[in-house]
Amino acid sequence: MKSYPLQFQPEMKERVWGGRTLERFGFELPEGAIGEGWMIGDHPNGTTKVVNGELAGLGLDEIRENYGKTLFGTKGFSEKNGRFPLLIKLLDCEDDLSVQVHPNDHYENLAPGELGKTEMWYILDAKPGAKIIYGMNKGVTRESLADAIAENRIMDCLQEVPVEAGDSFYIPAGTVHALGAGVLVAEIQQNSDTTYRLYDYNRPGLDGKMRELHIEDSLNVIAYEGSGSTRMKTNLTEPGTWLTLASSPFFTVEKGLVGPQWELTTTPDSFVILVIADGNGTLQWSDGQIATKPGDCFLLPADLGSYCLEGSMTVIRSYLP
Repeated sequence: MKSYPLQFQPEMKERVWGGRTLERFGFELPEGAIGEGWMIGDHPNGTTKVVNGELAGLGLDEIRENYGKTLFGTKGFSEKNGRFPLLIKLLDCEDDLSVQVHPNDHYENLAPGELGKTEMWYILDAKPGAKIIYGMNKGVTRESLADAIAENRIMDCLQEVPVEAGDSFYIPAGTVHALGAGVLVAEIQQNSDTTYRLYDYNRPGLDGKMRELHIEDSLNVIAYEGSGSTRMKTNLTEPGTWLTLASSPFFTVEKGLVGPQWELTTTPDSFVILVIADGNGTLQWSDGQIATKPGDCFLLPADLGSYCLEGSMTVIRSYLP
């Protein structure tokens, strides 16, 4: 089999805070408030299947088992559980998400085989006045945060940040955070579905019951002295150069402008994931080409070799460091 760029059928997830904005990318959504599109996933809670080429119909887990060493590269597996190491999502936040925090790989209360969750956000779109919660105010300790939670004034401890399209946020495990209403986000993260909720606006879930909070676990995993989180504006004017958005032990994420043509290549140590943030064009390789549009996500095998992006578009590229 000759390697080629893989596209997947997204796994759509209904969320109490979701909406219908992912339809703008041409996706067919199930009924309900769809908050998450799992675009490339190899997790018990969501495994995406290939929709193009010779491997069509196979799940990413099956590809991992049968072709992983060739397609994913020498670094392309989680050392902890052997799975594909990343999870790629598009998030439609019609309402505020819960205030939450994620553990690292070493937290003792993680479910068996589950990873911690370091992630990053690239803001694809934001309504005027949109905000997120990103970290805590200086001087907040475990004790003062616990008191604030008990007295229902947790918001006094948190930093609110206005956002606009093109903003980028790196969110290491231990960072308190929450997406706000009115943002559309591309998320690159460790392959994990572990979230600890600190606060959820006293809001019932889709089943009408109050959603569970995880106060003790949250207080245990928060990085009170700073997690290493960083944020940046990502304005680019020069095509054919990469701007690093996030550099972590788990992934490197970069932003680039295509125009009119960009010759690139994969390396044997890691797959490459491309998310088309805006614009249109084509993805070309030795044996074919695919038209690209906003919202498209591609998994380029490590052994693909040379490929070319052509057109006028903004691309988010992720790979293993």
